[in-house]
Amino acid sequence: MSKKIATREAYGAALVELGRQNPNVVVLDADLAKSTKTADFGKEFPQRFFDMGIAEQNVMGTAAGLAAAGKVPFASSFAVFATGRVYDQIRNSIAYPRLNVKIAATHAGITVGEDGASHQMVEDIALMRVLPNMTVIVPADAVETRAAVMAAAEMDGPVYIRLGRSGVPVLHEESTFRFEPGRAVTLREGSDVTVIACGIMVTAALEAADQLADEGISVRVLDVHTIKPLDVQAVVEAAQVTGAVVTAEEHSIIGGLGGAVAEALAENHPVPMRRVGVRDTFGESGKPAELLEKYGLTPADITLAIHEVLKVK
Repeated sequence: MSKKIATREAYGAALVELGRQNPNVVVLDADLAKSTKTADFGKEFPQRFFDMGIAEQNVMGTAAGLAAAGKVPFASSFAVFATGRVYDQIRNSIAYPRLNVKIAATHAGITVGEDGASHQMVEDIALMRVLPNMTVIVPADAVETRAAVMAAAEMDGPVYIRLGRSGVPVLHEESTFRFEPGRAVTLREGSDVTVIACGIMVTAALEAADQLADEGISVRVLDVHTIKPLDVQAVVEAAQVTGAVVTAEEHSIIGGLGGAVAEALAENHPVPMRRVGVRDTFGESGKPAELLEKYGLTPADITLAIHEVLKVK
């Protein structure tokens, strides 16, 4: 896990690859193409790239129109703009008519860092998950990101892909990794407790599992790259085997992965559970590593949650 690549970098590379394969793929951005890495696509396919300026609502409306005309649009901006500023357009112009728009939002979570609370989007999974017809994907690394982009292009209907700013370790082998929308990936078997994670917290979960193995605690780790539709079967089976669950996400504990897992377990197989995530608060300006520590999103925080849940198992 030494090599680090930002998921937004992998997104930009995947778009170019996809553009070469599928002439119907078009890309839209809102004056942030260098940061979202859609500029890579624009350089190679200038006739299929649309920088709409700082007009995010127009990005989504235009993407909807292009989808209705048979194109496969990928619309990008920072997550705070790509979901919050345009919620009405996504709801009524994309999700409601079930148009084939792929929203790929970068700079999600608190690891945007110094940009502060105004740009640290920790509510986007909740916003997108509640929309009918919307698929929600949160890749854990560059390999998963590329696979998710390729899969999204083949899917019929709206998709939200959540991407980050900072480099993250590469967890998967590209030659063997198989991405299946709606199917969790078991990265580690375990019998005492299950950690269900997405995005950058998958790496943190694996680190926590390594630490606890030295204590004789067996931790199962699930990489849930698709928040919606959730792999309920994998979640329930893991709960049945281990009898305790911890979720981990760079998002509010309200309405995101933790909420989705809690809903699934409450209806199917209740077990003791803890949620690691942003605890109903806004962030602040700071370096990503410092923010992760302050807001409780480190391997140590996952380890603490595991110890807590095992006490009541």
